[in-house]
Amino acid sequence: MRQSDVMKISYDAEVDALYIRLLDGRHECRSVRLSDEVALNIGAGEKLVGIEILDAKEVLGSGKIPAVVLEGLESATASLALREKPPGQYGSPPEPPPSAK
Repeated sequence: MRQSDVMKISYDAEVDALYIRLLDGRHECRSVRLSDEVALNIGAGEKLVGIEILDAKEVLGSGKIPAVVLEGLESATASLALREKPPGQYGSPPEPPPSAK
């Protein structure tokens, strides 16, 4: 599986924001707001790059982030990787360079 074939779902509890990245890498995007909480990031060629959900617990249901289930997808048989969010994502300040510590 190529890295660009990976869909990533990131959640930041500090700001209660969920981001579903559909295309890997850097993309120049325009945002299309569906509501105050939900925006689509559209890249070149009108490709959907990602979906941003603010106030995620409220928007997605009853005060908590729901379970994720993949149905009817060939890649659903691939392994699932769970990782801590990297520093600098969704409102967390980036880590200072080693020389600044």
